[in-house]
Amino acid sequence: MPSVDCLFQPFHYHHLTLANRIVMAPMTRSFSPGNVPSVQVADYYRRRAAGGVGLIITEGTCIDHPAAHGYDNVPSFYGEAALAGWQRVVDAVHAEGGKIAPQLWHVGAVRRAGVNPGGDTPGYSPSGMAMPGKVTGHAMSQDDIDAVVAAFAEAAVNAKQLGFDAVEIHAAHGYLIDQFFWRELNQRSDRYGGDMRGRAQFAVEIISAIRRLVGPEFPIILRWSQWKQQDYSARLAETSAELEAFLQPLCEAGVDIFHCSQRRFWQPEFEGSSLNLAGWVKHLTGRPTITVGSVGLNDDFLQEGSTDFKAADTAAIDGLLERLAAGEFDLVALGRALLANPDWPQRIRQGDFEQLHAYDKSLLTSLD
Repeated sequence: MPSVDCLFQPFHYHHLTLANRIVMAPMTRSFSPGNVPSVQVADYYRRRAAGGVGLIITEGTCIDHPAAHGYDNVPSFYGEAALAGWQRVVDAVHAEGGKIAPQLWHVGAVRRAGVNPGGDTPGYSPSGMAMPGKVTGHAMSQDDIDAVVAAFAEAAVNAKQLGFDAVEIHAAHGYLIDQFFWRELNQRSDRYGGDMRGRAQFAVEIISAIRRLVGPEFPIILRWSQWKQQDYSARLAETSAELEAFLQPLCEAGVDIFHCSQRRFWQPEFEGSSLNLAGWVKHLTGRPTITVGSVGLNDDFLQEGSTDFKAADTAAIDGLLERLAAGEFDLVALGRALLANPDWPQRIRQGDFEQLHAYDKSLLTSLD
């Protein structure tokens, strides 16, 4: 079995250098009253940096668009107060020697009118649907699309100016960009619909706009998933050929790193190969990938299709280490394991496996 040393090899790609291969996955915490990250939020991220995380990706933080927010107390990434709060976060993480990227987010049709900020603004999406076949919101016009593209680009510029080390675009889990990707919610007949390349056009324009404004050196990470919160069995690509067709325009637009969201990292993506989603993306694109999904946790109790993540025991990471050492993927993201153990990297490096704490859902209501 490979040693844990492979987790602690430095990572370098273009202009991003990390001390190790451990990433903190984005997790919505709803601890930002008035949509402004507080001093307590800065300390929450600081503890994970001090615990040895190589790259922190923040919780989803909403861009400057009336329909971007979908949940109360989720931080914004615009406005003087919110940006000042994020400056505190960046400074706290850098003081511990860590690196950090904001996750830029627009919830799309998941939004329900009445959530602030945004008030009575309905959910926006390619065809007005949050669920397949149910029109409940606003189908976006070209002006709407242009405004959202500009808002993503402005947020990325702000991230660079604040001193963030990279930026992640949230294009997963059935939110706005993923709603364009997913045929079931994208019924458009213009250039943003149709085949896989057409459905990727909205994301391509966002990535391209960001790249033009931040320049060639600022790293862009794209988080995407096959599964959707609306349908855990959904798939954008049924074959490796379809996956390659989906990824090519995103690479051409300027994605540096793909963050490949699976619910369980050990599950193979296609029949006939043991490669997981991150493994296939790396194989097809040559770009670095981040794997994620129940790393360090035992989710055997979780039934397929369930969302009941109330608890999870710790689990061995032998299989993860074997895949990482073999080069299947480059970086490893943890979520719940880092809520339970802010110093997870240090404990793993020291072989202190027996002292790791199990995850419990009560941790979601704590800023420890």
